[in-house]
Order: sequence, then C-alpha cells, then structure tokens
Amino acid sequence: MLLKIREKSQGLFARIILILIGVTFALWGIQNYVGGGTEAAIISVGDKSFYQQDINNAYSQFSQNLAGTNFDENVVKKQALEKLIQDEVLWQHVENEKLVVTDNSAKNFIKTLEYFQTDGKFDNKQYKALLGAQRLSSAEFVARIKKAMVMEQFQRSIVGSGFVTNKDINNFFRIQNQQRDVELISVALPEVKQQPTKQAIESYYQQNQQTYLTQEQVAIEYVELSLADLALQVESSTEQLMAYYEEQKDLYTTKERRKISHILFAFTKDVNNDEEQLKRSIKARQELQTKDFAVLASEVSDDMLTASKGGDLGLFNIGVMEKAFEDSASSLKLGEVSEPVKSAFGYHLIKVTELVAGEVKSFASVKDKLTQAYQVAESENTFYELGESLAEISYENPDSLQAADDELGLKIKTTGLFAKKSNNISLEKLQILTEPAIINTAFSEDVLKGNNSEPIELGTDKLVVLRILEHKPAEVKSLKDVKAAIISVLVNNIARESALEKALTIKQAVFSGESMKNVAKDNGFKVKQLTALTRANGDISWQLNQEIFKAAKPVDGKSTVIAATDATGAQTVINLLAVREGVMTERDKAKQKLAEANMSKAFGEAEFNAVIDSLRANIDIKVNIANE
Repeated sequence: MLLKIREKSQGLFARIILILIGVTFALWGIQNYVGGGTEAAIISVGDKSFYQQDINNAYSQFSQNLAGTNFDENVVKKQALEKLIQDEVLWQHVENEKLVVTDNSAKNFIKTLEYFQTDGKFDNKQYKALLGAQRLSSAEFVARIKKAMVMEQFQRSIVGSGFVTNKDINNFFRIQNQQRDVELISVALPEVKQQPTKQAIESYYQQNQQTYLTQEQVAIEYVELSLADLALQVESSTEQLMAYYEEQKDLYTTKERRKISHILFAFTKDVNNDEEQLKRSIKARQELQTKDFAVLASEVSDDMLTASKGGDLGLFNIGVMEKAFEDSASSLKLGEVSEPVKSAFGYHLIKVTELVAGEVKSFASVKDKLTQAYQVAESENTFYELGESLAEISYENPDSLQAADDELGLKIKTTGLFAKKSNNISLEKLQILTEPAIINTAFSEDVLKGNNSEPIELGTDKLVVLRILEHKPAEVKSLKDVKAAIISVLVNNIARESALEKALTIKQAVFSGESMKNVAKDNGFKVKQLTALTRANGDISWQLNQEIFKAAKPVDGKSTVIAATDATGAQTVINLLAVREGVMTERDKAKQKLAEANMSKAFGEAEFNAVIDSLRANIDIKVNIANE
C-alpha cells in the first residue's frame, strides 16, 4: 500500500521528485523542441522506446546535478542510462498495479516547490511562465508530478518496511566493538641512488604515452540571451512606476512588530460566571499599580503555560484570538495594560511588552530598485519568448549561430582555447568559462561533431547557445618534456619493489614460525605492538586499521600474517595475534536507535533493489550498444 504523502513535502523528498520528473528549472534549460522522428531507438524497455535525445536529456540531468565537481563522463553516462531503464521498469510496474496519486495531492505538492514561489508563497504567474519556458501545459506537468510521486511512494513503501531484530543489533555491535592484538613492522621506501637507463626511460615512455597527454582544448563561439540585458532596454514613466509601486507596496512595507503578555481569569466548570471572574480581573488590574505585571501573572494567571513566563504570549498575530482580544491588543500603546477583555476562555488583562511601528518606504527612497524590478518584470515574457525562438533557430541552423544574430540581434562572442580544467588566468576573466554547464557542453560529443548546443540555462535569467570554433585534441607530449617525470616514476617503482620484496621476506619468515621480534632484529626494523586495537583507534592510519580488521581470524592458535601497502608504496607487515568479539556497552545503548534506523534503511534499500532486479528479469530490455 502506498504511504500517505505529507501535507508539505520538503527537502530530500522534493529533490527526489524533481529528479524523477526530469525537470529542474534552476538548472535545466529549454529543451525537447524536436520529436523522435524515424531514428532508431537506443533503448527499449518492454514496449517503451528511448531515442538519442532521451539519452542526452538523462545525461544532462546527471551532469548538471554534479556541476562544480570532478566526475568521469563515461561513468556518469552509464549511470544515467541505468537510471533511465530503472525508472521505466518501476513506472511500468506501478502502472500495471494501477497505483495512483490524486490531482489534489500533486497540486498541493507543486505549491511547495520553491521554483514556483515568491516570498515563500505560490506564485501562479511564475508557475505559468516557467512551464511556458519548458513548453509544458499545466496538465502535462501535473501528470509528470503524479507519475514521479507514485514511483517515489512505491519505493518508500518498500524502503520504509525494512526492520532489524535484536540479533542483528547484537551482531552489529559484536563486530563494531571487536578488539584485535597485532604486531607491526613498517617497511619504508628506501632511498634509491640507482638511476634508470636511457633504454628504460624510452621503453616506459613508449608503453605509457596515454599518461603523458596534453589537455584537449576547444575554443567556442556563443550567443547569450540575458534577462538583465533585455531589462535595460525597457523604458518606464513615473506614472508606470507609481502604479507598479502600489502593486508591490507589500515588498516595501515593514509590518508592525508587537509582543504581548496576558493574565487570564479562566471560565471553568466550577467557576463559570462572568461576575466573579470580572471582579478578579478588576482587582488584579488595581494591584498592577504597585506590582510588576510579570510577577502578578506568575501568581494569579489561570494560563499555566504562560504564567511561569510572566504571561508572555510572544509576537501578536491577527487571526489567532477572538476579535475582542485582537482589537484590544492592537490598540494598546507600549507598556499599557488593557481593561478586562472577555473571550470564550475568560477575562484577560493584556499588556504590550514590545512595539516596533510598521513602516512603508516612500516611492522616492525605493525608486531605483523599483525601476530595476519593473524593467525585469516587463522583460520576463519577452525573455521566455526569445528563449523559444533561440531554441528553434539554433536547431534549424545547426551549423551556424549567424541566424541567431540576424533574427534575434544576439551578438556572437568568442573565447580562446581552453581545457576542461583550465589554469589560464586570462580565460578565467570570461565569466562564461566559470560555468561548469558551459565547460561540459563545450566538450560534449554532439558539439564536438560541429553542431550547435541546445540552449544552456544559467540560473533562471540567462540562456547560452554555443558551438565549436576550434578543437585541439589531446596529443602525446614529447619525451624531452616528460623525461624528468618518467625518471621520478621509475625511481619510485624501484623503491616500491624493494620495499615489497623486503616485506614479503619478513612475512614468509614469520609465517614459517619465526617471531616478529627476531625477524625485525635480523632485518634492522622495530616491532610495534598494539593490544585491544579497535576500529576507531587513532594510533595508526585508517587504511592500515581497515586492513587489520579485514584480515582473517587466527585459527588453531596460529597467527594471521599479511602485508599491507599504503598510497606511497610503503609496506607494513601485520601479525594478527588475537581477536576478541565485542559486546554492546551502556554507551552503545544510546546509539542503538540510530543504528536500528540506519540498518533498517539499508535493509529496506537492499529489498527495493531486489524488487527492481526481479521486475527487470521479467521485462524485455534491449540496449543498442552501437548507438549508446
């Protein structure tokens, strides 16, 4: 059964939904403006076919989410392809099971998405504008949301069903708190005085030329559609700005801040007549002439929740209390105490403890900002319309940007050669080359073939279409340029081989029955002993600690001997003497709930993956590797 969606979904859940529908307005540009035509399908999942543009869009989503990080393009392409297949398998299953999400649930969720909000509230104008930029009708977008929600809820129904037993928890802490006794001999890399021969250097160079490549470089030309540039072209009269000021006055208004406290004389089953409670409130108000309000509230107020805080109700908000109470609280001056005010709860004495008057900024004081905001607002529709035109023109003229220049007046700009990881300071002065989306697109397969890129959205106010101006493939560096680096590698390899050889000799000697102490003495090393070593021990590196806890337990009183290599090539010979199983401590009991939650989630995710594997096994999936 599907889990009931929260009334206001936020955070990770919202991001999952956006990823599933494949529309991230802040990152993903105008696209999908052409159909599949008659091209061959790249992937088929059951009766559903996916074409090259579907693959490109899936990859675009993955790479945009990784913007600003170093990632392997081939790995991400495979992940994007895999996700496309998995999502379709999941969708076909939930569709066959006739699982649904209501229109109201989808619409309520949409209203929580920050892309469609202004000042924290749903903005229907922005919603329609952003959908228009994506060429989506509201019905189509709601359908995508419903599809994503039902898939996500199905996944959560399985992941959330994971559970752990007491035995699982005990086993976890038995392994987590395990202790090991070891002896260690560290074999550092020796100093190598022997230099590699000319033949060795040349041979290594020939065999490892792919290691010594120059960076692939491209130079691009591009056109840029900017909302800010369009806004500068908008002229505004004082009358227009005044009208806009009235429309937007809330943005320039600071609301009154009013904190209140009260003393309540409550109606109860036993005391429910007005006269008695009114007398109490009048008497209390008279006492305030000689007694502090907060002190009196703590003594006589029937509101036990606020009495201990001097009657403090916090910030006053309209619409929470009854009208008589609100009218009185709104009319009081700072420090003033009201006459007794009757409500359904009883009689109140109300005091204003903090008052900051509201303020409306004058037209003159905000005119400059107002002008900019007006220009942007007036330019938005033009921006979206020109964005659609740019997408169409750049697609219809894939081998040139001149049409975009001629028809839209977008000036063609150029860059010099740059690499994916450029250290060229002069190029960094070009703001466009600080954008990961631009860099990734410039080196994409389709652009390198000579085609215009799809429009790339930078934020929500800028679109760029680019194409290759010059492409300089990676080349093998000359031996002269890399000789020093090769010598360093060869010398390091000799040192590594020497350290490994020494470590294996020590390991074999200990394995044959010699003591670590004697072997270390014979070879000029020292033995380090560690008892009751734990997984969280800080005396050694975490990598070495990990190798120790991966080693097999000693059997029949015979220790386990292994050799571990660190990142530099240095060796450590490990003699594992004893293993003691851990137990759950009192301190661990405080962590038990967290451990249960993490293990339950891991078990649930494993179960979901098993379900997906089972569904995939029962559906025909074909991938055209040649076109992948």
